[in-house]
Amino acid sequence: MAVVESVNLSDPKLYINRQLSWLEFNERVLEQAKDKRHPLLERARFLAISETNLDEFFMIRVAGLQKQVATERPATVADGTTPEEQLVQIHSRISRFYNEQRRILHEELVPELHTAGVHLMPYDELDSGRKEELRRRFEREMQPILTPLAVDPAHPFPHISNLSLNLLVVIRDRDRDVMARVKVPNTLPRFLRLSMPDSPTEPGKHHPVMLVRLEEVIAANLDELFPGHHVVNSYVFQVTRNADLVIQEDEAADLLQAIEDELDQRRFGESVRLVVTSDMPQRLRTWLAGHLGVQAGSLHAVPEPIGLAQVAELTHLDRPELLYPSISPRLPEETLGDPSFFSKLEQGDLLLYHPYDSFVPVVDFVRGAASDPDVLAIKQTLYRVGSHSPIVEALLDARDEDTQVAVLVELKARFDEEPNIVWARQLEGEGVHVSYGVVGLKTHAKLCLIVRRDDSGLRRYVHLGTGNYNPNTARIYTDFSYFTDDPEIANDVSDLFNYLTGYSKQEEYSKLLVAPVTLRQRLLALIEEQRDAAERGEPARITMKLNSLTDQQMIIALYRASRAGVRINLVIRGICCLRPGVAGVSENISVVSLVGRFLEHARVLIFGEGEKQKVYLGSCDLMERNLDGRVETLFPLRERQHRERVCRILNLQIADNVNAWQLNMDGCYSRKLPENGEQPLDSQLTLIHEGT
Repeated sequence: MAVVESVNLSDPKLYINRQLSWLEFNERVLEQAKDKRHPLLERARFLAISETNLDEFFMIRVAGLQKQVATERPATVADGTTPEEQLVQIHSRISRFYNEQRRILHEELVPELHTAGVHLMPYDELDSGRKEELRRRFEREMQPILTPLAVDPAHPFPHISNLSLNLLVVIRDRDRDVMARVKVPNTLPRFLRLSMPDSPTEPGKHHPVMLVRLEEVIAANLDELFPGHHVVNSYVFQVTRNADLVIQEDEAADLLQAIEDELDQRRFGESVRLVVTSDMPQRLRTWLAGHLGVQAGSLHAVPEPIGLAQVAELTHLDRPELLYPSISPRLPEETLGDPSFFSKLEQGDLLLYHPYDSFVPVVDFVRGAASDPDVLAIKQTLYRVGSHSPIVEALLDARDEDTQVAVLVELKARFDEEPNIVWARQLEGEGVHVSYGVVGLKTHAKLCLIVRRDDSGLRRYVHLGTGNYNPNTARIYTDFSYFTDDPEIANDVSDLFNYLTGYSKQEEYSKLLVAPVTLRQRLLALIEEQRDAAERGEPARITMKLNSLTDQQMIIALYRASRAGVRINLVIRGICCLRPGVAGVSENISVVSLVGRFLEHARVLIFGEGEKQKVYLGSCDLMERNLDGRVETLFPLRERQHRERVCRILNLQIADNVNAWQLNMDGCYSRKLPENGEQPLDSQLTLIHEGT
């Protein structure tokens, strides 16, 4: 049916602010720390993740907004809010978030940990014997590495490194108070384990564990650092700095060296947030903020403790019953007994869904190629591979006189720059052809191409993924891996590697959708196809699973499709700027976010139904940076069984009423719960037990 009414689909009221949408996501992460479906130490991990997420949000997003304000060059956002307005709303939300974090820690997690025999003890509640034990440890293990720094006319205010934990110490010197700073060393555990008497335990019970925070032990022994002076008090604080790299690639003679130099400067970035303990007097907060150049609105006073990211240390305790039980990823029959399984790919493509399916075949695909004398070339992109990477080790092993190995290492993968530099130098040192992509673009596509000689000539085999070549994250991120010898896809991947490593200006691809050249327009065309079908009265449906949806052009296309009658189901884990449920605009669009044991990371785009259905997987979110500022790919599934499998998985996730949160028209999320006699459906648990 045709839509007659005219609606301004660029109206700011139709868009949710990106920053506030992200804060909503992080609140969903924090909610997991309260959810007793998760084992106790996993709930503590979620608390830590919510803090790590927030740290990165300030280092990048808030830093960017503050820069817009300082330079008076505001970026245009679809919802129409100014940078100043966004910062006010962010800091207001963050204050509530901090309070809820600490309420969960002190009122829920700490008592439950105590019941489980893990005691997080405030230093002041320890008996004299424990305090004496800690004093001896302080003298032996801590004092030698601490460096107290005075602040006075002869000692300028010291540099405070990004996210370091610090003590502001007030010392009485004659008739006046002076200040000093003591950095809490990150080379020591944040939670110090106290010795416990060996006592018999009941069967199935564990010896209790007693822990105390490092900064409390240092604060209690400051007299050892300032002998002859009266320590009046000490207060914990933490500074967050701008960590967004600014690289002028077109001016850098050596990109690797330029990024190394910029990383050295990251710890000196401008201060964007100051967090202090709520017991710090106002005059000291003002004094500290002034020395750090922190704006008044960016100072947050919170109950102890500060730096909750280190709560993740608790998951290292030997208490497996308080953690998720391990799962045994399935190893598909197609990969058994043939590490490289090239011959089996000639019989049909292979689709894996991690972590439910093992990541081993991905590693073996590269390993098998590295040891196969008939393999002539291996080409691969590396974005975040982690440390001790078996993929990189295999690429190093493959480098010989008869095998050409070319690797695209993305040095600008945020917060992974340093390990990527290490891998790049190691690969270069072994003679691997290493490139760093296209000037001005990040390479985010996940590609591996194997060229192999057999009796019929040269054949090409391709792995394409939605996630990184990282076995560690493959255990906790949901991602698809796709293996194929499709000649058209292989030719596209070859052309794309030529674009990445050389001076090719390839702008046409047969099957791959490639950003920034073809992907945006092809996606808009696919959405438009469904809109046209709906207007003809034919079945029309769009299903997308993404990390984020922010691009206004894409949102307008989805609004247009919804108005024409296309049913649109979106599974978006993080940021969503589209406002569902608006009459005459988006009443045919539903948005859910899944937050559970595994990080939902796969990108899936499904257009249509039945025989005409098209299913694409890839690395691309519908964000401006992905569509216009990165090298991204979406690839089609050519075999019906694989398309049907992906659709089953997406339908299961849409029906989830345990891990799912429904996005409401006002931009807030409501937890989906079983209703009208429904049984609880946990899509992740179902996939663990029943497969896909």
